[in-house]
Amino acid sequence: MSERVVIVGGAIMGSSLAWWLTELGHPPDRITVVERDPTYAACATAFTNSCIRQQFGNPLNVAISQFGVRFLREFRERMGDDRVPPIHLHAFGYLYLAADAAKAAQLRQAHAVQVAAGAGTRLMTPEEMAARWPFYDLDGILLGSHGTRDEGYFDGTTMFDWWRRIARHRGVTYLDGAVAGIDTRGGRVGGVTLADGRALPADIVVNAAGTRGAEVARMAGLDLPVEPRKRYTWVFDAERPLGQDLPLTIDPSGVHVRTDGALYMAGCTPALDPAVDPDDFAGEWDLWEEHVWPIIATRVPAFERIRVKRSWVGHYDLNVLDANAIVGPHPELNGFVILNGFSGHGLQQSPAMGRGVAEWITTGGYRTLDLSPFAPDRILRQEPFPELAVI
Repeated sequence: MSERVVIVGGAIMGSSLAWWLTELGHPPDRITVVERDPTYAACATAFTNSCIRQQFGNPLNVAISQFGVRFLREFRERMGDDRVPPIHLHAFGYLYLAADAAKAAQLRQAHAVQVAAGAGTRLMTPEEMAARWPFYDLDGILLGSHGTRDEGYFDGTTMFDWWRRIARHRGVTYLDGAVAGIDTRGGRVGGVTLADGRALPADIVVNAAGTRGAEVARMAGLDLPVEPRKRYTWVFDAERPLGQDLPLTIDPSGVHVRTDGALYMAGCTPALDPAVDPDDFAGEWDLWEEHVWPIIATRVPAFERIRVKRSWVGHYDLNVLDANAIVGPHPELNGFVILNGFSGHGLQQSPAMGRGVAEWITTGGYRTLDLSPFAPDRILRQEPFPELAVI
């Protein structure tokens, strides 16, 4: 008989896994997704900027994004339901800017990895960038790296919504409640206990709890180096629109800005970036006036006259060891599987990661992409599997 699977967390990763499990033949009545907030109003998925890129420095991350792009393009057909809309990729590309020799060398190194993996990245001189996008002020910039295809915005909310809907339609149980304990007797998981006292037996427990991933791991007596970290987003209009798409531009300062339909979207990491409570969405909004706006107005002079329309704080589930995902079975607790620590890459990586873990559960190994470099045992060894291209 197929194993009983309890997935802790029903947002983008949990619902991707639930759908992929049913797609790969796992009996839906043996799958339960436990979600503490069925509105999903405060999960990281709800605050995502919903973009995908090929410009990673790690070839496996490039391959994961390539899988994601193919999945998006085939989404309606894969879902097998005429009600499902297609998902369009607004491919404006990412543009990384380097203002010193060390950063330029890093872009060149990453470019070599990306091109070898089949990505459409090109390196550009300041003169080439100025000719392509005359609205930039490129003073001090030495080099740029632009994704010419398969990078941009997609409707991640639709993807999440239909994964969840179809998984439920197929018979997966979505249960409202907070996990309060994990049965680890005998050195393997036996199930979970909810805060209201309900007990759910399980042969496999998957930690897909996002920013609460470390909290869930502690219930199993395990340490997970994942911390909720605040990330800021502003959406604004410009008195003088640019007249063409603005690539998702990563300034050397770390501030990023891009086209957002008829508007524009900017974001940043705060200078002080401590771990926070998963429920803490309070903002330090002086960041806009003192840091973000001056930078984007310098880089794009047309943005000297703009008006903020809305803003919000979201969270990364940051893996503080190496800013890369932690995925797969834990070597010290049989039946405990981790799907966590995506460090801001979760939405774009969710098609491949959900499939990979579903393959491991249903067949005992990875079939489409070998995700074993993300395994939790590297955490125990303190051996990073690094990804330097983190925004």
